[in-house]
Amino acid sequence: MSKIRMKTIVAATLFLAAACVQGNAQDMSGCVKTDVPDPPRIVYQCANGLVFEAEAAAEIAVEKSAAQARPDEVRLTEDAVLIEVEPDSGPFQILTPHAIAAVRGTLFVVDVTQEMTSVFVVRGQVAVSRPDGSDAVTLSAGEGVEVTQADPLITKRWPQEKADRLLARFAR
Repeated sequence: MSKIRMKTIVAATLFLAAACVQGNAQDMSGCVKTDVPDPPRIVYQCANGLVFEAEAAAEIAVEKSAAQARPDEVRLTEDAVLIEVEPDSGPFQILTPHAIAAVRGTLFVVDVTQEMTSVFVVRGQVAVSRPDGSDAVTLSAGEGVEVTQADPLITKRWPQEKADRLLARFAR
């Protein structure tokens, strides 16, 4: 290995180590990750106004196509993610075992358990469907849906207490 290549690797490693010590690091998706302690979660700040917060125990995979400046989808298999997408900033979707939640500009939460995926919209609109694209519904602010394998997708206005409990998981 050449000395220049070795110096480059060492410099990059030191940069990432310094970022991690501060609780910030850029991951492979191009987003800056920040660990937040109360409640424990990871905040991803991405290009074009995409911000999402994952509970510390959330099981996610961030996916970005080569042509995109930011991730275009997140696969969520456990726990919850809060997502904020600026209007007209490009497509973005959350894929879960039970549902697809696709947006263009909004603030919403997706929560996954073994039995279901819950989607709640704080601001804007979110299209929710089954993984195969069937049974699509559109949620507006204050509305949610619980997607299971067997039950129909029914849009409901969530009680304030239920919405508050979910948002409290993200210090909101």
